[in-house]
Amino acid sequence: MQYLCLIYEDEKSWQKLPPAESEKIQGEYHAYTESIKQGGQLVDGNALQPTHTATTVRMRQGKLTTTDGPFAETKEQLGGYYLLKARDLNEAIQLAAKIPGARFGSIEVRPVMEFVA
Repeated sequence: MQYLCLIYEDEKSWQKLPPAESEKIQGEYHAYTESIKQGGQLVDGNALQPTHTATTVRMRQGKLTTTDGPFAETKEQLGGYYLLKARDLNEAIQLAAKIPGARFGSIEVRPVMEFVA
């Protein structure tokens, strides 16, 4: 089964980190990505650009509207994701707990609804 791990962090905290600390955490992400790649659990994953680059799209009564940035103001922002293969939710949670951002943000784990084509 596939699970989407959404990584939420305070993106402003990254700007405040000393370069050495930022590089250390980036190295941890690289090591984590390599470990799940080697374990055959990685389907996909990427970091996202900062929230100020986001556009929220809505269709209401046939009319398209767009808003700059994310819809909600929150303490933590969606910063990236991993799409993983796991036997069950317990394995997905164990994999998510090893994502470096789990130490200073949160990881939302959601099963992917798989449709038969």
